[in-house]
Amino acid sequence: MVTKTQKFLGRSALSTGVIGLALVAAPAFAQDDTASTAEDTGTIVVTGTLIKNPNIVATSPVSVIGGEEIALRQSNTAEEILRDMPGAVASIGSAVNNGNGGASYVDLRGLGSRRNVVLLDGTRIVPGDVSGRVDLNNIPLALVERVDSLTGGASTTYGADAITGVVNFVTKKDFSGVELNISNQITEEGDGNVFRVDATIGGNFDDGKGNAVFSIGYQQSDAVYQSDRPYSRESINSYNGQPEGSGTAVPARFSVPGSGVLQIDPTTGTLVPIYASFNFNPYNVFQTPFERFNMFGQANYEVADGIEVYTRGMFSKNTVSTIIAPSGIFNSSMEIPYSNPYLPEAVRNQFCNANGLSAAACSAAAAATDPTSADFRTFTTNVLRRATEFGPRISDYVTTIFDYRLGVRGSITDTINFDVAGAYGESENTQTQRGYMLMSRTRDALMATNTTSCLSGNEGCVPLNIFGGDGSINPDQIPYLTANSTVSVRSTLAQVRALVSGDFGVASPFAEDPIQFAVGGEYRKYGAKQESDLLAQTPGELGGAGGAAPNIDGGYDVYEAYGELIAPLVTDRPFFHSLQLEAGIRYSSYSVDAPTSPSYKTTTWKAGGTWAPIEDVKLRGMYQRSVRAPNIGELFTPVTTGLTNLAVDPCAGSAPLNDANLAAVCVAQGAPLNQIGTINQPSSGQINITTGGNVNLRPEKADSYVIGAVIQPKVVPGFSLTIDYYNIKIKKAITTPTVDDIMSACFDDVTASSATSVACQSFGRNPATGGLDGDPATTLGLIANLSNLGTITTDGIDLTMNYRHQFDFATLNLTFNGNWTNSQKFKATDTSINRECVGYYSINCGLSGSIQPKLSWNTRATLSFEKVDVSFLWRHIDGVKFEPLQFEADQEAAVGCVDPNGADPEACIVEPGFRKIKSYDYFDLATRVAVSDNFDVTFTVTNLFDKKPPVVGNSIGSTTYNSGNTYPSTYDALGRRFAIGGRVRF
Repeated sequence: MVTKTQKFLGRSALSTGVIGLALVAAPAFAQDDTASTAEDTGTIVVTGTLIKNPNIVATSPVSVIGGEEIALRQSNTAEEILRDMPGAVASIGSAVNNGNGGASYVDLRGLGSRRNVVLLDGTRIVPGDVSGRVDLNNIPLALVERVDSLTGGASTTYGADAITGVVNFVTKKDFSGVELNISNQITEEGDGNVFRVDATIGGNFDDGKGNAVFSIGYQQSDAVYQSDRPYSRESINSYNGQPEGSGTAVPARFSVPGSGVLQIDPTTGTLVPIYASFNFNPYNVFQTPFERFNMFGQANYEVADGIEVYTRGMFSKNTVSTIIAPSGIFNSSMEIPYSNPYLPEAVRNQFCNANGLSAAACSAAAAATDPTSADFRTFTTNVLRRATEFGPRISDYVTTIFDYRLGVRGSITDTINFDVAGAYGESENTQTQRGYMLMSRTRDALMATNTTSCLSGNEGCVPLNIFGGDGSINPDQIPYLTANSTVSVRSTLAQVRALVSGDFGVASPFAEDPIQFAVGGEYRKYGAKQESDLLAQTPGELGGAGGAAPNIDGGYDVYEAYGELIAPLVTDRPFFHSLQLEAGIRYSSYSVDAPTSPSYKTTTWKAGGTWAPIEDVKLRGMYQRSVRAPNIGELFTPVTTGLTNLAVDPCAGSAPLNDANLAAVCVAQGAPLNQIGTINQPSSGQINITTGGNVNLRPEKADSYVIGAVIQPKVVPGFSLTIDYYNIKIKKAITTPTVDDIMSACFDDVTASSATSVACQSFGRNPATGGLDGDPATTLGLIANLSNLGTITTDGIDLTMNYRHQFDFATLNLTFNGNWTNSQKFKATDTSINRECVGYYSINCGLSGSIQPKLSWNTRATLSFEKVDVSFLWRHIDGVKFEPLQFEADQEAAVGCVDPNGADPEACIVEPGFRKIKSYDYFDLATRVAVSDNFDVTFTVTNLFDKKPPVVGNSIGSTTYNSGNTYPSTYDALGRRFAIGGRVRF
């Protein structure tokens, strides 16, 4: 029985929001009877509209990753699927360790993960953080039929934030039966095991009036440690090519007035020039441990003729664990009695001399154990001591999410339909930090004059020995110095949408199909809150946490009205096989939950069309105005000091000794005068940066256009080609200046007036060492404010080709997806550099810090026999170089260095061998065997030839993406891996 509602749904089958080239990444396999109609016929369908009519083809180009491609790759998370997509740039995911907040995201066009929208069946789901981003770890892959990616502006169709496009996960509809999927993956080294199991059950009921489906899944993946790969066992300095780790080391380092930073020699008990750093690589991981339990269900039922009620619910609980090197004292100021029982006599004498104490006063202070004594004295020093005795720092991120949707849809007339729905979702991400050294208690434990009790008398306090080598901190000293800390982020989204779509019942006199329309309204209320315990809120309290996690609480409402129109103008005429126009407009009104009640209104629109002079060739174009409203994090985050990256500090080394103007700048920024000439380069290439939200921010605006062609020549049956040029320009972009922008504004042309210039006042140096790294409670580092002063542009070409041919013995499917990015420029302010970053890597490049190659492609060849499919995938990444502007900045900063372009003993210029990464090609092999009609097995080998990642050291890019001496999100750091999966259907 086929009901009226089912007929309506058939007309609406392509209304999930974006449907694209069905053959892009999912060849139809010999034993697969679930391929879509588009796949079976080879029809190219390109849509990106709210209008629900499959006979009307929308203009915007869409890339599609089909369910079979997901199955062949044996991808386990949505982020893994999108990471290798040409035109996308690797974002936070399983390959990010230090910088992973327990979630994964997508970054279209490399313009940042905040500038695209993630949809589930064409609708929004609750974000996972204060930035409004959807956590891809929660997407129910077992029921995903395909992934549609519409790049370019899409705000008119999907609302604000879709500046660079949308990613739509389309689930299976009207699923009937039972399906069980089990897979296991492991690397050739025997680590990184990933186990996943999913079970799905569904069916029709009440004579086909209703359908319900329910899926449940579990996944668990193990860590891959950097110590288990030869190219990442030792941390390498990108500026000299030598093993060199963190300055927070063991034995400890101490700042000494007039002598800079010295390191203790436990064998002699004296402070000597720095001789050892800490190799943090072995503790870090290339693959973060992950565990997920998820449920997904959806149902629909025809309650009356032409009226259907539908619902969808999802629940997920996942745990991501990040593992990094041990905590410690990260350049924090410590007050220590001269009578500390663990203080070596020689070190005591060195501090006495540096602080101007006579020998007699020094001896008296050494003997004074009572703080009330007139001879009792203390000295203050910045300490860098790695607490290896504590074990690694571990952050467990537990995310729990639910999102529920309920709606009713149906037919108003034979040609006009309606859809009204509401949804509510909540996400909570709780971070538990373990293994961190508490600075307040460390200071307490150092204020001691005997080995059994602290001067404070605090219960549990055991005097601390930081003056020895590894193991000098005894097990009985540790419990008082550490405690778990928690940060919880909760976000909510409530939304209501009403849509009416159909046709006017009139058509152009030169066309057959009537003019189509869609009109509707939408309301969304966003809320987000970050709640931290006192340990996490206090700047510098957690040793090595990178900064405080302040409390954040904010939200905003948005009311929207929109309309779209698709008008077929001409069909089946000479030189006009078809001619169609498309237009849309959306009005949005925002109200921010802040004391001053900021509000703003935006209007987005689109206009475009398609022209097919003949049936084989179709030309298309679209121009769009899009917006992105500031998210809750950008609006409400308090000013906070965190971490960024810098390898070369102009104030470090001897350069200020030979340049009075430079020395004056360094002192004006907070460096002690007696430390000039002894300031060290940033430890591990990391410095502090201070920034925060701004409730006065306004929406970004973007203008984008796409021009392309779709070619399906009849003379080559089974072949199709699409080519599209895209151009995106974002104005009033919400950004902060890059590190090089801030450094160059001050240090590019240092004069006598520079010390008092505005540009040089955007710094807060360590009051003890003069560096830009140190305790965030005392060292602001760079000061970078959020503003609407940025401009971002990008343009490029997408190319897709597909070919299918039936031989007597098998079916051949060939697919090619490629992207050539011509340019991607970022200018933070009117006075900043208009920075080109396509094909380059550095601490400045990539709005997220990841690499964006100029050319990338995926091409798959599949032979489908009666019972066996054999598929070969070739993934290409173009060669990239160290950013020329950063190289110039390094050379300018190296004016006082010894032979910077030669031996470079001070490591002022990037190692020549690390200035270029050649192009990379990866090959994957998959075989699927139909054991029976309802049981198949898939074998996949990823990185078939075990291609090793490029080695460029650890300090050439951002810590988030430049880890383990490489870029593990862009290049495969795990090596060859094997996966086997089984699927049972009945």
